Amino acid sequence: MNLRSIKLSDTRKITELFEEVLSEECYEQTIEAFGRQLSWDSDLVLVAEADEKIVGVIIGTIDNNKGYYYRIAVSPSYQRQGVGKQLANALKQRFEEKKVTKIYVTADEHNEPLLPLFESIGFVASDFIRSFQKLSIVTG
Repeated sequence: MNLRSIKLSDTRKITELFEEVLSEECYEQTIEAFGRQLSWDSDLVLVAEADEKIVGVIIGTIDNNKGYYYRIAVSPSYQRQGVGKQLANALKQRFEEKKVTKIYVTADEHNEPLLPLFESIGFVASDFIRSFQKLSIVTG
């Protein structure tokens, strides 16, 4: 498994992964935020590669010097193999390098199933933000 920053050439493959994994409503929200984050700070979009293909992606953002996990998607054939955890830990390291004051997990109905993943790497209930709709990545 190789984790790395996104490259421009990855965009189509990531979009296809989002289409495969996310609901239509979640996809629409995510694709807009994805585009914004790429234009602001692509260092906070990481991909996981296996067998020379993209099998996972995580989008983070920084707003008011706080880091936020926004969206994570892992190919169904690679789920429950630690890909999400590796992506989350790698993004946490990026947030720490950028010296954010606090790291949160955006917890909407689309991320609810992933909260145990974040708990497994040390996040607690107070780290889950449900009122994140005002984040710049969401509002533009």
